[in-house]
Amino acid sequence: MIDLIMNDILGTPEILVGLFALVGLLAQRKSAADVVSGTLKTVLGFVILGAGATVIIGSLDKFSSMFNHAFHVDGIIPNNEAIVAVAQESFGAETAMIMLFGMIVNIILARITPFKYIFLTGHHIMFMACLIAVILTTGGITGIPLIILGAIILGSLMVLFPALLQPYTREITKSDDIAIGHFGSIGYFVAGFLGKRVGGNSKSTEEIKVPKSLGFLRDTTVAVSLTMVILFFVVSLFAGGQFIESELSDGQNYLIFSLMQGLTFAAGVYIILAGVRMLLGEIVPAFKGIADKMVPNAKPALDAPAVFPFANNASILGFMFSFISGLICMLLLPVFGLAVIVPGLVPHFFTGAAAGVFGNATGGRRGAIIGAMANGILISFLPALLLPVLGGLGFQSTTFGDADFGLVGIILGQMINTIQSNLIFIIVVLAILALLFALGWKTRKSTKEQTESA
Repeated sequence: MIDLIMNDILGTPEILVGLFALVGLLAQRKSAADVVSGTLKTVLGFVILGAGATVIIGSLDKFSSMFNHAFHVDGIIPNNEAIVAVAQESFGAETAMIMLFGMIVNIILARITPFKYIFLTGHHIMFMACLIAVILTTGGITGIPLIILGAIILGSLMVLFPALLQPYTREITKSDDIAIGHFGSIGYFVAGFLGKRVGGNSKSTEEIKVPKSLGFLRDTTVAVSLTMVILFFVVSLFAGGQFIESELSDGQNYLIFSLMQGLTFAAGVYIILAGVRMLLGEIVPAFKGIADKMVPNAKPALDAPAVFPFANNASILGFMFSFISGLICMLLLPVFGLAVIVPGLVPHFFTGAAAGVFGNATGGRRGAIIGAMANGILISFLPALLLPVLGGLGFQSTTFGDADFGLVGIILGQMINTIQSNLIFIIVVLAILALLFALGWKTRKSTKEQTESA
């Protein structure tokens, strides 16, 4: 009976997450129909996630073979959904446990500290939980210590990153009603920081007229399709039609094969996104409902696109210069002996666009351009530096794409490599508590000064 519970029930991430949704829905006294529907949708979301992973892995394997044959180097495409879907086979249960308990830690910290932020970008919670599970497991931490430490790290990040960005977020929104909860925060912070220092008298990007024809890039499916088809076409030209038709496509014309593989990758991402939306569509409301009752006056920490409407032109400009920066970095990475990170439209659009908005808020056009380019550098070099830390998972043809994943993974990985694993728990907890205290004191001091000046 114990083996059934521990291995088959708690060890199956689909069932584990479904149980969390069940408890959350029951705690909110939902109707029987809502409870059954919400629980089943949560489980199905994880199943669909695995199906999408199978599609993406097949496409990535072919792209990797083409890229290696063409350039004799490893080409890595950062995609959070893809790497998490791949990791679920080996780290699914650990990811689910860290995710669930990390959300509880978020509520507790929001309750007892000055950081009243409830992180509501559910897919990024899952991505960060997966990264933490991979890093800690690779470092030899398993079982209950893995869950406890992982949950503390995740829950702390869910309040610290929104708090870090909040001064700049206030400049964007002209209010203190919302926060940004997205694990590209380091890129946005750097953009806002640089914007303040280089902006000078630079005018706002909103005085620029941007063609509406670029608006199609806001559609994730279209953006992924376009990116991957172009990448497959370019790589196929260098790999040669003879190699592709004899080794990969079973005689199908290499250009048609490249077209279909690019679209197949996009279809896999679409399947994964559908699974993630279904999964999180039930968990996040349950999480928020519980948090609202426990944390009065909490600020919702929302996904990065929440800032796009405040500076539409900055978001387009930010994407363009972040992507240009990524292309430049793709040429520079081999010089430093690092894997080639192929820039994708999706990570550069969402994080680059948000970085452009943050840079514009503090430094106008100049801040938007320089901030977005800095973000492009971060999401090119950090994923490359993260690869060795991921252990066996680092040999896949994809990796985590946004800046915070790279920074957290590298720091955590280095700590595990240099410190005995039984000391990591104490050191990390003390470091987090010290950081919370320092930032909390700074927040209280800032609030007091604002009150006195008013």
